[in-house]
Amino acid sequence: MILAVDIILLAIAIVIAVRAIVTKDILEAIFLFAGYSFMLAVIWFELRSVDVSFTEAAVGAGVSTILLVAAIALTLRFEEEVEKSALRDYLTIIACAIFFILLAFGIPDLPKIGDPNAPHNLHVVPRYIEGSYEESGVVNIVTAILANYRGYDTLGEVTVIFTAGISVMLLLRRVLR
Repeated sequence: MILAVDIILLAIAIVIAVRAIVTKDILEAIFLFAGYSFMLAVIWFELRSVDVSFTEAAVGAGVSTILLVAAIALTLRFEEEVEKSALRDYLTIIACAIFFILLAFGIPDLPKIGDPNAPHNLHVVPRYIEGSYEESGVVNIVTAILANYRGYDTLGEVTVIFTAGISVMLLLRRVLR
């Protein structure tokens, strides 16, 4: 039953993503993007990753949608038809193929899924499990990792989001004058 729900959620997310790619209406694409982000939040929740789900819902479906709608209010709603170059299309396909091949070369170096002898299971995970409460005073291991061990990383992410928001507000303010 759960596998069927996962497959249905994934299918809905793929349909929304494809529709967002092919639409010419930018406002529609923004709302489809928000729906796609919400579907990803539901999928993350279904996979029992509540922290990632919450972040996806707040940033992807919430803040990003608000910023994009604010930006579209000051620009064109429909994408203009531009004559496309066949060479540009071929170069794009070649670049994607090269990128895919480079990624494929790295796959053999990845540890097997669930391998108890993988480097992260031998070094990092035991330290987090054994010492997170003593080192951080937080009972939940995920919260201890995000707030204490990866605090600077989280601060960096928040700084990037804040800077992007301020930049958009400054750009929109300049256009309104």
